[in-house]
Amino acid sequence: MKIAYYAPMKPPDDPEPSGDRRVARLFWRALDADPHHVLLASRFRSWDAAGDARRQQRLERIGKHHACKLINLWRTSAPAQRPDLWVTYHLYHKAPDWIGPAVASALDIPYLVVEASHAAKQARGRWSVGYAAATDAIIKADAVIVLNSDDLPGISRLRDQGVVLMRPFIDLPRVATASTTAGLRTQLATRHAIPRDQPWLITVAMMREVSKLASFQLLAKALEILQDQRWTLIVIGDGPARDRVLEAFATLPEERVRFLGELGADAIEQWLSVCDLMVWPAIGEAFGMALLEAHAWGIPVVAGRCGGVSDIVEHGQTGLLVEQNAGAISTAVRSLIKHPDRRRHMGRQARCKAQALHDIAAARNTLKQLVDEIIARRSAVRHRAPVRGGQSLG
Repeated sequence: MKIAYYAPMKPPDDPEPSGDRRVARLFWRALDADPHHVLLASRFRSWDAAGDARRQQRLERIGKHHACKLINLWRTSAPAQRPDLWVTYHLYHKAPDWIGPAVASALDIPYLVVEASHAAKQARGRWSVGYAAATDAIIKADAVIVLNSDDLPGISRLRDQGVVLMRPFIDLPRVATASTTAGLRTQLATRHAIPRDQPWLITVAMMREVSKLASFQLLAKALEILQDQRWTLIVIGDGPARDRVLEAFATLPEERVRFLGELGADAIEQWLSVCDLMVWPAIGEAFGMALLEAHAWGIPVVAGRCGGVSDIVEHGQTGLLVEQNAGAISTAVRSLIKHPDRRRHMGRQARCKAQALHDIAAARNTLKQLVDEIIARRSAVRHRAPVRGGQSLG
């Protein structure tokens, strides 16, 4: 079966790394398993960051043009070349889907939405055009997969069926042996002049304005309070707000923080395999893939209580969820610095939770069952006997 895949906010092959691209790629991989084959339907980005009505109307026209081209292409193609299902990843008022509903309707194929959110307050706001389109797509979809439990109420107001809550997932790494990890930690400690025998804190995030920057600024304030403790912070990430992030940490002694910039996946995994605690205020965070990746490596997390972060971090078991202020964050970090046995126990619990609930294998099974149900339901509707006078002729 062929699956047409589309991500209106950012295509999965976009060169700029982000959590959104990471999840888009993971869903691609989870869907692209025998007997299914996934193809990229379009790279058109409908994202409007500023809330510009004219831009949204222009994006609507372009999106509908792309939809017409795809409809004409597939209608004139051999049946074996046409998609059997359309999947749109991550749509909301800032990134609506102008293509999928039209194509799915024209080809009479099911339409599945993955990761959608709906905020009624946007109906008359700056994104009202995108809001209307996203609302229409959510209603028309054969099913909607929700990754953030905080999004459930909004989606459920639009539809009372076909809403599936699914846990965020990753391809779980194979954790290295203790001896290998110890050797790597020694190498990295020497290379980066980090005291080996004190807790290594880690943060992995893009350095962008607004929410990400606010999280970095709050993290810096929290760590200022912890200067009486022994620790080193590893910061992985880069972006347009880098200078402002560096400015936020300027009040801390230089030897306390190592800014490593943007790293590849293998290098990030190396650091995750040797660090002791992830700390992230999580301002405006949907759920946080970096937090899940930390858990997969057996690292507990101190995070701000926000969005779907609690879907990943189980308070008191795999980490600590706190209010988003410097005092609460510093208190939580201090408690895990001073109690290494509790920290390590949380790390083991985090790894077990990731294995049991957040592995791509489980996600692949869930998606396969859902896709099979959608296809079967649509096929049954197509082959249902015609109705006359309210009576089935079957």
